[in-house]
Amino acid sequence: MVRSLWTAATGMIGQQTNVDTIANNLSNVNTTGYKTQVNEFKSLLYQTLQTRTTSANGERKPSSAQVGLGVRNAAITPIFTNGPMLSNDRNTAFAISGKGFFAVRGDDGDTYYTRNGNFQWTIATNGTMLSDSEGNPVLDTQNRPIILSNQYDPTQVSVTADGTVCYPDEQNNPQSLGITIGLFQFTNPAGLERKDSSLYQQSAASGGPINEATSTTVEKSTVHQNFLEGSNVQIVDEMVNMIVAQRAYEINSKAIIASDEMLQQANNLRG
Repeated sequence: MVRSLWTAATGMIGQQTNVDTIANNLSNVNTTGYKTQVNEFKSLLYQTLQTRTTSANGERKPSSAQVGLGVRNAAITPIFTNGPMLSNDRNTAFAISGKGFFAVRGDDGDTYYTRNGNFQWTIATNGTMLSDSEGNPVLDTQNRPIILSNQYDPTQVSVTADGTVCYPDEQNNPQSLGITIGLFQFTNPAGLERKDSSLYQQSAASGGPINEATSTTVEKSTVHQNFLEGSNVQIVDEMVNMIVAQRAYEINSKAIIASDEMLQQANNLRG
């Protein structure tokens, strides 16, 4: 019965983490580029009560007697399906169709990756720089900040489907400036390390970034100007998952109550 107390406690702890994950998904339902996360479980060790080769009368048994010792959280995995395309009037709003990520350079000098294309033009020492909402410079296909000289009006800049930055000529026809917004993919995007502000950082599990501009093995992503990618959180699914998690939490708590009552009855026994 003591075993059942600890086993049910692990179930409650696991379901609490599950509810925490669901709550985080719901809180980010309107976060640009957010990817919903799913909690995954794995069973703990099993204790062998009787081996498969023994029985009460010494005969061979077809199976053993093992009792589980509970559950724990194995992983919280992001689901990288594309979110809805949301129209936006700003010419620095970009959404990605496909598996690509934008790249930005953090204050620490490291490169981070994001699906949040809510960018803006900021003043730089030698012109105008494309940056994210935190002021981090957006990188091109050569991992360099995207900076326009002062002769260009940022409000006139357009971006093609492959990320090429263009500016209108005298006839108002867009002409390439020789700059392309960098798009990068990962062999295992679920292995990316999640940071704040919708940023991800590469890890040993994710593998190194694959530059779409130079790779011939990946399917190219598409950039949509004047659009932002909404969160892919499905509210109805999350509410159903929350109900299931609440019921599982409640069942485990009842198992603890039942074990406690059984122990109480055992303590009250008199010879």
